[in-house]
Amino acid sequence: MTNAMWLQSVEWLAAAATDPRACKREWDQGSGGVLLEAGRFWDVLSVPEQLGLLALDILWCDPLQVPGPTLVDSAAHRVGFFLPPDPASLWVGSGLRHLGKGSWVAVPPPYRSAGSLEWIIPPDGTGALHPAASLELALRQANGTLAVLAPLSEE
Repeated sequence: MTNAMWLQSVEWLAAAATDPRACKREWDQGSGGVLLEAGRFWDVLSVPEQLGLLALDILWCDPLQVPGPTLVDSAAHRVGFFLPPDPASLWVGSGLRHLGKGSWVAVPPPYRSAGSLEWIIPPDGTGALHPAASLELALRQANGTLAVLAPLSEE
């Protein structure tokens, strides 16, 4: 990413903060992430790490589509997919958590990790997000693969 793209991604992400200036200052001078409210510019679908990484691999296989911002929390073993806000969204599945309006998400700056939080795919500053339909399809496919692999790993 170029410097201009990094600046654009910082501005885009900080716009979700109640005080964007304080958010950017914390990223610059602090060592951690900041809490940003979901539901205005984006929602986050948080999934178990193994499922999320497999789904992300599936999404990368589509040459016509670049996956959206994706965050991993290595301490919680979860992957967060940033998608368009959808108050009526019904994500069903084991371990899936939809974080929309009224939810807060710990977010590191787009240019470095913060503790256990790290961008697998940082925001590019354009506002591009994961399309919900593509993500749902990838998660179903990943879930099917994991269901097949689970009995094999127990043998």
